[in-house]
Amino acid sequence: MPRTRQLPDRAELRAWRDFIETTEVLRTVLAGRLQSDTGLSPGDYAVLLALSETEHGRMRSSELAAQVGWERSRLSHHLGRMERRQLIRREKAATDSRGAQIVLAPAGRTAFREATAPHLRAVRELFVDALTPAQIEAAAGIAAALREHLVRLGHRE
Repeated sequence: MPRTRQLPDRAELRAWRDFIETTEVLRTVLAGRLQSDTGLSPGDYAVLLALSETEHGRMRSSELAAQVGWERSRLSHHLGRMERRQLIRREKAATDSRGAQIVLAPAGRTAFREATAPHLRAVRELFVDALTPAQIEAAAGIAAALREHLVRLGHRE
């Protein structure tokens, strides 16, 4: 139920700051661990994950941008760096000459496969092991409620 106050109270602000600050530390530590363990950035991993979840390891660049939640210009620059490292390839879309297909290259598939276990071990160590099963369930519920609220407000899924 919506609150009648226009501004958050002290307890609500404390919860907000704790959530944001802890999330930022967690993201920073996970990103550093991913980079040092695998040589992939979180952006690389997000792109490779999205491509690996498709049937043929390919996706239109506009769909990929939506999937990873990036502006198309940011994605384009990042894909250029990934292409130079031979993790992905860009191909003209067969059905639309204006679009491009982003294709998971063999080196990208291997890098993603080799990065998954170390990354998931870090997720377990830094997130899962810190919480009880009930807290994991509560965190999932909180994330779902926030996501649904943002979608209702017109923000991306």
